[in-house]
Amino acid sequence: MNSFDVNGHYFSPATRTAMTHLTSGDTAPFEAAAAVRVAAHAVDRLRSRGTESRGLSPAALDLLVRLGVAGEPGLTIGDLAASGGISPRNATGLVDTLEREGLARRSPDPADRRAVRVAITPPGRGWVEAFRKPSEVAMAALFRDFTDEEVVLLRHLCLKLVTGAEALS
Repeated sequence: MNSFDVNGHYFSPATRTAMTHLTSGDTAPFEAAAAVRVAAHAVDRLRSRGTESRGLSPAALDLLVRLGVAGEPGLTIGDLAASGGISPRNATGLVDTLEREGLARRSPDPADRRAVRVAITPPGRGWVEAFRKPSEVAMAALFRDFTDEEVVLLRHLCLKLVTGAEALS
């Protein structure tokens, strides 16, 4: 259960208590990392409700959407992995799923015969189109208590976190 701190910001007393065992100093960075993780899981659970009954994980959906934007001749596995923030091995497994479902297809790369391109199929485009409206409804509900500025700030802070993590890699 979340509470409010003296500044009116949400915090989790249980997380704060647990984080005091990880550091002898300020728990705020640890609490923030835990909050990001919990929020990501909550968003994934919400997205899963719309995809699991249709046979796709949220990660596979992400790749399918990226393929829909890419157009022909598609993207390489490496491109998909990089844009999705996942390993090439994970991207390969997700593409296997998309291909098995008839939502994507592999083809030789015309510019590099060692590479393979992945493109969305017409049934894949139909899948994304059918998923569009439920996704819009879910995101509107999820962010209903946010101002437009808060949504933009949340996006900014999450991507800033990713940039910081990439710099450490």
